[in-house]
Amino acid sequence: MPEITILKRPREEAVITQRMFFKKTARGKVIKVLRERYLRDDISCGVDGCRACDASAQTILSHSGDTTHKNFPTGHYILPDTNVFLAQMDLIESNYFTPPIIILQTVMEEVRHRSLPLYSRLKALTTTDERKVWVFYNEFRSETAIVRETDETPNDRNDRGIRKAAEWYNTHLKLAHPPIRGQPNLAPPKVVLITDDFANRQKADKEKIPCISVRNYVDGMKNSDQLLDLLSATGSDEVEPTRAVAGRTALYADYLPMSTLLAGVKAGQLHQGHFNANQYNYLEGTVPVPAFTKPVLLVGRENMNRAVQGDVVVVEVFDEREWKAPTDEVIDQEATLKNDDAEDSEEEGDDLMVHEHESKALRAEHTKKVPTEKQPTGRVVGIIKRNWRAYVCHIDSTSLTSSNATSLGLQTVFATPVSRLLPRIRLRTRQAPSLVGNKILVTIDRWEITSRYPEGHFVRTLGKAESKEAEQESLLLEFEVPYRPFGKAILDCLPPEGEQWVVPPKSAAIPEWRDRTDLRDLIICSIDPPGCQDIDDALHARRLTNGNIEAGVHIADVSHFVHPETAMDSEAAARGSTVYLVDKRIDMLPALLGTNLCSLRPHVERLAFSVIWEMTVDAEIVDVRFTKSVIASKAAFEYGEAQLRKDDPNLNDKLTQSIRLLNSLAQKLKAKRMAAGALNLASPEVKIHLDSSESSDPVDVEQKALHETNSLVEEFMLLANTSVAEKTQGSFPQTSVLRRHLPPPPTNFEKLQDILQKRKGLKLDVSSSGALADSLDKCLDPKEPAFNTLVRIMATRCMLSAEYFSSGSVSRDTFGHYGLASPIYTHFTSPIRRYADVLVHRQLAAAIGYTPLHPSLHSKMHVERIMEVVNRRHRMAQMAGRASVEFYVGLALKGRNEREKEVTEDAFVIRTFRNGLGVFVSKLGLEGLVMFKRDTQFDAENYTISVPSSDIGRPDVTISVFDKVTVRIEVEKDKNTQRGRVKMTLVSPVDSRAL
Repeated sequence: MPEITILKRPREEAVITQRMFFKKTARGKVIKVLRERYLRDDISCGVDGCRACDASAQTILSHSGDTTHKNFPTGHYILPDTNVFLAQMDLIESNYFTPPIIILQTVMEEVRHRSLPLYSRLKALTTTDERKVWVFYNEFRSETAIVRETDETPNDRNDRGIRKAAEWYNTHLKLAHPPIRGQPNLAPPKVVLITDDFANRQKADKEKIPCISVRNYVDGMKNSDQLLDLLSATGSDEVEPTRAVAGRTALYADYLPMSTLLAGVKAGQLHQGHFNANQYNYLEGTVPVPAFTKPVLLVGRENMNRAVQGDVVVVEVFDEREWKAPTDEVIDQEATLKNDDAEDSEEEGDDLMVHEHESKALRAEHTKKVPTEKQPTGRVVGIIKRNWRAYVCHIDSTSLTSSNATSLGLQTVFATPVSRLLPRIRLRTRQAPSLVGNKILVTIDRWEITSRYPEGHFVRTLGKAESKEAEQESLLLEFEVPYRPFGKAILDCLPPEGEQWVVPPKSAAIPEWRDRTDLRDLIICSIDPPGCQDIDDALHARRLTNGNIEAGVHIADVSHFVHPETAMDSEAAARGSTVYLVDKRIDMLPALLGTNLCSLRPHVERLAFSVIWEMTVDAEIVDVRFTKSVIASKAAFEYGEAQLRKDDPNLNDKLTQSIRLLNSLAQKLKAKRMAAGALNLASPEVKIHLDSSESSDPVDVEQKALHETNSLVEEFMLLANTSVAEKTQGSFPQTSVLRRHLPPPPTNFEKLQDILQKRKGLKLDVSSSGALADSLDKCLDPKEPAFNTLVRIMATRCMLSAEYFSSGSVSRDTFGHYGLASPIYTHFTSPIRRYADVLVHRQLAAAIGYTPLHPSLHSKMHVERIMEVVNRRHRMAQMAGRASVEFYVGLALKGRNEREKEVTEDAFVIRTFRNGLGVFVSKLGLEGLVMFKRDTQFDAENYTISVPSSDIGRPDVTISVFDKVTVRIEVEKDKNTQRGRVKMTLVSPVDSRAL
């Protein structure tokens, strides 16, 4: 019997190899966690040709390092600390910043704990082929692993670990570059610690570790002119504040400590919510909070206290006697602050003048309000989470110093964001003259209490303003749409056969045919918008021998190709949705899947997931079954083509009969939905006519035509989604992916109800979705057929947004979809373009026993996290699509302006201001402002404005909400932002150019 020897590890070694920390559980219990750390001495340094490391180890860093920096002529590598990545990621990611980088495990972990978005960018940096980046696992190398000392903070421990790794690297490289007989004794390259922490640099100097600040390092680079503008103001302790910030009295109150904020919110004394800026008045904002039915109103700069659109803020609500009502005047930031100086804008005289102007505008408004209009009013006392990111901006040309207009010296200028919801950003740049007329990216770094504006730094140029390429990229960036090309790891997940992939011949031994129903003989067709390439749904209907009807919806089986925990699945989850622009589509999945292998093209066999109902002729459901299938679509129609086929009395083939049968059922299904209280809402939809299929130049705009076949497809998609929701929720009650539409608070409709009552004598009942549907049907104007559509558009804006959710995260009584009057709903029918649908496919496949459910979809927390991302991406995709349409409508109008002497269109007044009108041009789906410079008589209570007549001696003209007017539409170039802007003026009932 062999002898067994048990060796016990010395206690002093256990101190190094064991990591202990305390963790708080979900229930608030604190537990001690002890983790074993296995130390090694064979972790490679990553330097090519290192003689001290294993020759077979992977290397990325060149043998001599970077020799182009003037401070390190013998070569060097940089080793940044955590704060460099947290504050200077734009610099690190720049194509001009190319030194070899060593990223420590300590730094990676600290960045992950501090900011997940920055951690994702850092991870992406480590995998790119264009950069030399090495991740060194210092916590597992015996010579660099350290333990936290008594009374040492976690931050000090990490700083010491970073210095220890830098010291080891420099010692190690001396061994890697031993002197060679007969050759000159060259100094080895250095590993330079990059840190903006002055105390850390002092300790590094004392320990003889090469170190330098970020700014000093960039100053020594050969392309420092391009890189210095990328430096974040927050990251450096050497950046002098602008004169506007230094030595100034505070304009804003300091934020309360985080502990005070959280305690106040918990006690109900303070309130937390998202800050929303007012697009018409830059001096107002609101914060919706659960405690009040109306959002908390913030009036004036001081009360908004440096909050930026989307920030999660904490507000203090004033006493009810101090509550106010929102303004009825358009107050434009550009007009009010056009003479502000970027460098000297906080001088006493200027500050008092601007403050007086702003205060006067607000006082004039809030002293004239009806008491019943007032709402909770308060001020921001703290920020829970900033929403700062890179914003698309233009340099305000008037903020350049005239003497430096052609100089490349450092100047302070204003960057004006494209979004009206954002404040101007003050930044320092050496490239100001060359940036004028371009769209640029700017990131906010800080907003001091002494500065009227936030400070930021230049990131990169997007291109000339108004060029389609720059406008398109800026649109994608503004709405945070991921548009990078699919990487190799993602493309490697595609079938190796590529475009040659086909459904294999039917056989029980073939995996594709396992448990699939063969539906290739069914008369199936697809009906889609014009030009649709990603066809993810098809339909069929046929009569059964028992007199009933079989109807089926067949959806592309995307989950067959996109498997959980693959690179393609992770990318699809991150993108969340395909984004449709006027002349471009940003796909959620690679084109091989989206427009080919998954697309249900005609006359091609495709894998599908089918929902098949047996119905009576009255559209009563007798039975429903779900099955994976193989189909072969017989035709792909556009809506108009299918409509013509259905209406053609000379056609009576099986395909036409199927369409007519589907249409008959769809009409009955819709009637049942409407009877149950479903809403028939409206949104402005227009079609852009492009010059040709090759060109993206718009030539005209028209309203989209709707056919019966649009409703046909919609009804069956709704039915499929509802049927699938019932099935998956029954099988997975805790993690089923569903979609809900919460009932809007009645207060959302108060303004619309009051306008309808006073201007048209109509009543809007919002007690239930059915009551709202009935009263919307009665909102008619015999003289104006478009009035009902306008009211439905305005009612839609009073609604809450629908959202995805995990069934176990909310109470069962909140599952319902208000707009559809359905007790349960999900999205199943568009997996090519929506990631939520992919998850629903996986859950349905598990529910019918086709495949087991992946463990991640059993985790409520995991599903909730994905739903949060998908909801955000879905919203952003919608906004990007609308912005794209708006941009192309502007281009089309610009072309019409050049061809025609004057462009005029009919419009409806949808809002009245003290100094203007909000109008809606239904033909173009375009909303705009008509501004009056002269004094007007404004009646806020009755939503009217009286303006002087164009004809001398005639009485004033009164204009009210819902009035039909004629507007003149021009596209003018804004002299500051250099972008085209739609300008509207009244033609009738009065010519507003004289006003």
